[in-house]
Amino acid sequence: MLKKRLIQVVQYLFFLGIGVLLFWLAIRPINLNQLWADIREAEYGWLFFALFFAFLSHIVRALRWNLLINSLGYKTRLWSTFFSLMIGYLANTAVPRMGEIVRCGTLSKKEKIPFNALFGTVISERFFDLIILALIIFFTMIFQLKLVGSFLHKIFDPIIQSLFSNVVNIIVFAAAILIFFGGLIWGIWLLRYKIKAFPFYENIRSFLNGLWEGIKTIAKLRQKGLFLVYTFIIWLFYAVMTYLPFKMLAESSHLTFVDGLTLMALASLGIVAPVPGGIGTYHYLVKVILTEIYSVQDVAAMSYATIVHAGQTMFNVIVGALSYVLIGIFARKQKPMN
Repeated sequence: MLKKRLIQVVQYLFFLGIGVLLFWLAIRPINLNQLWADIREAEYGWLFFALFFAFLSHIVRALRWNLLINSLGYKTRLWSTFFSLMIGYLANTAVPRMGEIVRCGTLSKKEKIPFNALFGTVISERFFDLIILALIIFFTMIFQLKLVGSFLHKIFDPIIQSLFSNVVNIIVFAAAILIFFGGLIWGIWLLRYKIKAFPFYENIRSFLNGLWEGIKTIAKLRQKGLFLVYTFIIWLFYAVMTYLPFKMLAESSHLTFVDGLTLMALASLGIVAPVPGGIGTYHYLVKVILTEIYSVQDVAAMSYATIVHAGQTMFNVIVGALSYVLIGIFARKQKPMN
């Protein structure tokens, strides 16, 4: 137990260190006096307007999650789903990926729904959102091919040339991966009866079955059209949340909604990175995208990243903490569901 906890702490510190390093790389060439002046003089009304859309997007996400849960035959209340979701976001600000576990655990306790079934719906939801994000990135690259294409060429051309300059290394690497996974599958097949004899085998099997049932929820949905509408609204609000803060600063106020969509899509890669709260990764990516693709002055780009990240983090912490309090109050007042 102690060894496992130590590994978790080391892993956490490692990714936190990466985030801090990227933040330092992003802010190192910045004039801090100019940065602070930008932050002081920003028009924060646009940020609060963006956070209002963040609030709406979370409500719609809770509604969409309810569709998946209800398809399993369980009844859920919007308030308990929403509060659980926001408590999950609160957990994510401290420990990456913990939010998914926390929100499922919270809702499981309040609504008496099996944890593994809820976790399966979250995996299904995340997988679907990953597909949507990939499509958004693809289409933004198509619509802004000249801008984004030149940026990607600048980054990846040296890497690709380096990789393909040594074909032997590529073949060896690919062969090593195939041998590893082939050996792993073969070993599991040989030891399948011994594995089944372990005491925890049935527990793991039951957990995985629950996950699979949750993952299949999208196929079982009776309201697939409504699920797609909710998904469209969620991602539309995400784009609006990215676009509106452009208006805070004079240097970025000329950027369009399509530019905001592009930034949202590419900067999302920084949020999904296993770094606590996306700190550093988000700042670095946003600054690079705004300066390299849209020629925004570096101080303004860093100011935008800092203000937006801080605003969203504070929103998640405040609403998440309130949700933690309110879910207990509502649970005591609410009559049990039949």
